[in-house]
Amino acid sequence: MMNTLTLLGTKGGPAIRPGGPNPTSMLLTLSGRRIVIDCGLGVSRGLVEAGMSLKELDLVFITHLHSDHVLELGPLIHTAWTTGLNHKVIVYGPAGTRAVWAGFLASLAYDIETRIADEGRPDLAGLVEIIEYGPGEVLTDQDLTVTALRVDHPPVTDCFALKFVGSGKTIVFSADTAPFPPLADFALGADLLVHEAMLPEGLDSIVRRTGNGSRLREHLVASHSFAADAAQIAAQAGVGMLVLNHLIPADDPAFTEAHWRAAVTRVFGGSLVVGRDGLVISL
Repeated sequence: MMNTLTLLGTKGGPAIRPGGPNPTSMLLTLSGRRIVIDCGLGVSRGLVEAGMSLKELDLVFITHLHSDHVLELGPLIHTAWTTGLNHKVIVYGPAGTRAVWAGFLASLAYDIETRIADEGRPDLAGLVEIIEYGPGEVLTDQDLTVTALRVDHPPVTDCFALKFVGSGKTIVFSADTAPFPPLADFALGADLLVHEAMLPEGLDSIVRRTGNGSRLREHLVASHSFAADAAQIAAQAGVGMLVLNHLIPADDPAFTEAHWRAAVTRVFGGSLVVGRDGLVISL
């Protein structure tokens, strides 16, 4: 099994538009494990299109509980179950993840009970283990180690950057965060840094289309990073490659890859990938 990162959903925020990208989700294949990172709308379809059989679902990590990162957690696991999942899935998420899963089970109780009785499926609740994590070491399993760093994403307190180390590779995901200098130390020397990014000149576009103008703008500026901020972290950390993800705006034709590259290359001279749905990056 090759070590790869597949970007399944690359837009920031929960809204979707015709022909546009999906909210945040990724598939990391590392140390023989298939690891889903965040479960925004479209993750199930994205995994299938990436060639993964959902019944092979193994590990899931949720960085925080905003809907564009967790909305399809329950539906993903349920869909995997209807595809033939019969082994344990472990979900690592911040405080509150257990309640999200319990609420999903309650909402689909009729369907789940009917399928167990009518189709002979195993008990879905018994197949899933939720582990709520905080800062520090999250998982050590043979050749795979996962560490979490609390980042700055107000008003969300429990939002975590994640570092995966395995097969001689280090991959860091910023999660959603305002510019956060400790992230440079956390990602020091990483092979790959996946960092959220906004274009300053694109904010007017996203605010105009989404509505709630001044309040939305205040949130975006206080809680997220511009592409140049991501570049600064990547440069300070000396990472091998910077991948821009959770793009804002991601679906405005007025802004192209050239805009993102121009914002980054002034600060970071290393390898740069501008995220798009379905992109596979070899590690």
